[in-house]
Formats: sequence, C-alpha cells, structure tokens
Amino acid sequence: MAKLILLRHGESQWNLENRFTGWVDVPLSPRGEEEARKAGEKLKNIKIDKRYTSVLKRAIDTDLIAMEVAGKLDVPVERDKALNERHYGALQGLNKEETAQKYGKEQVHLWRRSYDIAPPKDVTPLNPDGISESLKDTADRVIPYFLNKIKPDIDAGLNVLVTAHGNSLRALVMYLDGLTKEEVLELNIPTGVPIVYEFENGKIVNKYYLE
Repeated sequence: MAKLILLRHGESQWNLENRFTGWVDVPLSPRGEEEARKAGEKLKNIKIDKRYTSVLKRAIDTDLIAMEVAGKLDVPVERDKALNERHYGALQGLNKEETAQKYGKEQVHLWRRSYDIAPPKDVTPLNPDGISESLKDTADRVIPYFLNKIKPDIDAGLNVLVTAHGNSLRALVMYLDGLTKEEVLELNIPTGVPIVYEFENGKIVNKYYLE
C-alpha cells in the first residue's frame, strides 16, 4: 500500500508568541526544532520516496530536521507556495489576544475558524500586497496541487511526505476525509505528529497518527 504522510511544522517563534503568522517567514522555536526531531524518529522505519513542503522556512526546516534524524535527506523534495499557510492578511504579526480585545472575540473567532470568511485585506507593513485568505481560499490552491502533483505519486505506489501548515493541512484533510465545512471548523492538526494515510488502488483504506 502507498502511504501519504502529513506533517505540520513544529512550533514557530510566532506560535510561541501567540501571533498570527500566515505567510510571514518566521523560524522554528527551540521547541519546534525538538518536535521536528521527534517526528524524524517516528519516520525512521517508514520508507519515503518523495517529499513535498511549502516554501516557508518553518516547514522547510521541519522537513530537513526530521529527514536528517530519519536518515532520509537523499529523498527527492519539491517545495511550492501552493502548500503555504493560509494568508492572514492585515492580522499577520498581531498578537491574537490583543486582536480579540480590539475587534471582539466573536469576530476574531470568525476570522480564525470559519470556512469562507477571510481576515481584513488592509495594506500593512507585513501585508504590502493587501492579500487575505479564508480556509476555502486556501483549499482552492492546496487541493488542485495535491491532485495534480502529489496524488499521481501515490497512485504510482510511492510513499509521500508532505510537510506544511495547520491550515493548508486542514484543507487537505477536509478533502481526504470528506469533511463538511462545519466539521472542518473543529479540526486541529497537531504540530510535529505525522498523520499516515494508506492507499490501495487509489483509495484510502486506513488512517493513523504516529504519536
């Protein structure tokens, strides 16, 4: 059976500081580096034929640390912004608690957890292009990339590791598990814990966490 392994990057410095990160390229925290090492330990005994990551440093470094520990740095890798975290628009860089105090907890909850409501697109120093994405917007780039690039590898019998982000992986798991837009709101992807899908004849036959 072919395997698809999903890995959310370890804790970033802004996760630690409780700040909205999005596309800002922040590094892993020391704890995040340790989470990546532990993920590598869990992946030592699983054959990996291909790796995919976003183009953001926290995902790339998680992949590199984990693969070094697992002894699999020679496995071919592709990096693409289609796997990037959801873009948090004008919220990028802001402390989550302070943002809730400013806009109200209910509004911030909608921005963070709703399926199709995007944060403000105001131009800021950390959002000079005035971009913002909902989870739906994120899914609209992640799922086509999965179908066009990653799924063909799985269908060819390869074991594939995808190291990405909380929301890009939520979008992918929503598709793989057939979740509704209501069900995905309760979905959280743990940092540094590999999620394994097993495929047979192109269809998912098993799913488990390497905890």
